[in-house]
Amino acid sequence: MRAYTLVGYALLLAYAVGAMALAPEAWGPAGGLAVSLIYLAGMWFLGGMYLSNVLHLGLAHGALDFKPAFVKTLVLAQNTLAIYIEPRAWVNRHRHHHDFSDRPGDPNKQPEDGFWKTLYLCLRPYPCTCDLVHEPIFASWPFRLVATPAFAVFAQLSSYAVLWLIVQDWAFALALWVGARVVGLWVNMIQNFWSHDRRFGTRRYADEGDNSMNIGEWLPVTATFGACLQNNHHHYPWLLRNSHDPAEYDFGFLTIRGLNRLGLVDASPTGADWPPELASKNLGLDEARPTESPAR
Repeated sequence: MRAYTLVGYALLLAYAVGAMALAPEAWGPAGGLAVSLIYLAGMWFLGGMYLSNVLHLGLAHGALDFKPAFVKTLVLAQNTLAIYIEPRAWVNRHRHHHDFSDRPGDPNKQPEDGFWKTLYLCLRPYPCTCDLVHEPIFASWPFRLVATPAFAVFAQLSSYAVLWLIVQDWAFALALWVGARVVGLWVNMIQNFWSHDRRFGTRRYADEGDNSMNIGEWLPVTATFGACLQNNHHHYPWLLRNSHDPAEYDFGFLTIRGLNRLGLVDASPTGADWPPELASKNLGLDEARPTESPAR
């Protein structure tokens, strides 16, 4: 088991033990564990949909066309109930990351940065050199609201307050609130550190000039919604999925297919523009759509 997977399981175990130890007396350890896992699963799924699907593939790369109402609702829900991630700043950082990947100018990690420096950069990344975000949706009121410093403070209070109202125990709520953010930091490190260090993972595209790697184990891929397939993604960043072969597990693409069935997203012209080496592998969304029965 690789270090990143071992760290992930250790954090999940610590989260579960802490939840059982601090569970309200009326619930007992089993009840506390059940509630904590439901909360963590909800934070993970909401965050993955928001960060990996909408901000990353949808807005930063334009690979997916989401319904604007769905995007705006998700922006408000994530930043009121879950972990605060200011959308415009994140998209700008991610575009800089692709322009300067693993070299000076990359806000996430530069060549000399090790584990602890990259961990610090997850919280306070390097400043971006210019503004690369100009899409009209970022001028809409939900995006402008969550981008304000006052909302950034409010989001910390509201996300804890809603959890406390549900569990009615401040210590238990605080353990879950902090624990979810520690697990989220691990997810960020998979993408920023472990999948950008050539000591880990594999490289499908050896000609990439950066240190992007593919990490394909079940836990990291599930936790990151497939975003740890970084070597694939950096080679063809405009595509609507991070996996480049049907045999590659890609949890994020499974959720995109589900959203496509619900009519909330479709492939953009660039997202469905498959290079010749991938075009024959049936990696798009067409197979996700229900087909009509042939006329009799």
